[in-house]
Amino acid sequence: MGLYTLEICYLIASICYIMGLKMMAGPKSARNGNLLAAGGMTLAIIATIFLYKNDEGNNLGNQLWIFGGILLGTVFGWMAAKKVQMTAMPQMVSLFNGMGGACAALIALVEFPKALEHMHENWNSLFMATILCGLVIGSTSFFGSMVAYLKLNGNLKKDIRLPFYNVLNTLLIIGTIGLTVCLSGGHIPNTADFTMWTWVLLGGASLYGILFVLPIGGADMPVVISLLNSFTGMAAMFGGFLYDNMAMLTGGILVGSAGTILTVVMCRAMNRSLSNVIFGAFGTGGKAVSSSDNGKQKSYKETNASDLAVLLNYSQKVIIVPGYGLAVAQAQHVVHEMEELLVERGVEVKYAIHPVAGRMPGHMNVLLAESNVDYDRLVEMDDINSEFSTCDVVMVLGANDVVNPAAKEDPASPIYGMPILNVEDAKSTIVNKRSMNVGYAGIDNDLFYRDKTSMLFGDAKKVLNDIVSELKNL
Repeated sequence: MGLYTLEICYLIASICYIMGLKMMAGPKSARNGNLLAAGGMTLAIIATIFLYKNDEGNNLGNQLWIFGGILLGTVFGWMAAKKVQMTAMPQMVSLFNGMGGACAALIALVEFPKALEHMHENWNSLFMATILCGLVIGSTSFFGSMVAYLKLNGNLKKDIRLPFYNVLNTLLIIGTIGLTVCLSGGHIPNTADFTMWTWVLLGGASLYGILFVLPIGGADMPVVISLLNSFTGMAAMFGGFLYDNMAMLTGGILVGSAGTILTVVMCRAMNRSLSNVIFGAFGTGGKAVSSSDNGKQKSYKETNASDLAVLLNYSQKVIIVPGYGLAVAQAQHVVHEMEELLVERGVEVKYAIHPVAGRMPGHMNVLLAESNVDYDRLVEMDDINSEFSTCDVVMVLGANDVVNPAAKEDPASPIYGMPILNVEDAKSTIVNKRSMNVGYAGIDNDLFYRDKTSMLFGDAKKVLNDIVSELKNL
């Protein structure tokens, strides 16, 4: 009876995962979808602790330690989620994703000695392959996520690319796959040698995780985060196979497949193929390009909050392009206040969302949702690009590379071919930046020097507060 009850609980949990993921496809239902999926996971954990029985008919032991670990993780996760700033959200996602990969790798290390006991008696290649795949993918995800965390957190500020980097990474992949196949087939008869080569496999996979992410910079980081997320899902999936746990298997498949689909979407948004990501042929973002043309200094126009407030007040349509600078300034609430003032005066206001704006997938959506911006005003790049030509004013707030015309016009640019927001089509473009420094990809933006563009320098929160004050006085 207990076994059937456990399987029913796993079935309910799996349904919660699927329904929760479906609800996350829409901003209005995403919060409830997340809670539903979390509820399913809680049910699966509780059911496993109290209903699972091993071959001897015993429940899980060490329950005090298990609940102690759950309590510790819950407190840490809750506090981290409550205290994290929106600018630090990408590195927290990388950190938590890395913990998932580490768990999968540790599961494989725990189960590995058990598999070796049957090495000479009843070798099971599929069982060993499941263990080793979880070990390889989990360790790659963990170390890659940790490097991503350090880069996003500013601890690793330089992009490091070793000589013959692509060749080295390719050889590492081939060697890791070959050694996994060899060990899974039990072709190393000596137990001691088998253990040694397994540790070599762990080291190779960990090294690849580091080398894979180490040179990546610029706007490519969202692709890396989504890809590493899919790795963690796949590692969890192998854990589900290992324990014949349907809830763990379903969760891993959903995370892995969703992460992979998101990676493909990110790649398309940056005009890069998935093979470029896997083999590390991307990400340096180029070197900073001077804001000069054949030695001639380019000129740009400046505006101020007072003039811009007048321009916005008499506009019919305004499109706001949020970027990482908006998150840094924590100005999402002020921009929403400005939007409400304009809407009250009959101005049509929309937000143009580029798929890779910010430092993680969906960064701008999460940022604006925090300030209760109406979801219907958030418009994706493919849908908003045709509207810029009918727009009176475009406000670019902290975005840079996603509005850089070089992506369409300069074949020598490292971002050439990346789809961008066509803000230059608007009647007037206002760009808010702290200075004329280059963006995250390290290249200058010709948009700043165009006739229809005016620069508004300063911290986004202060600038927007000044605009709001001016609007209230009009």
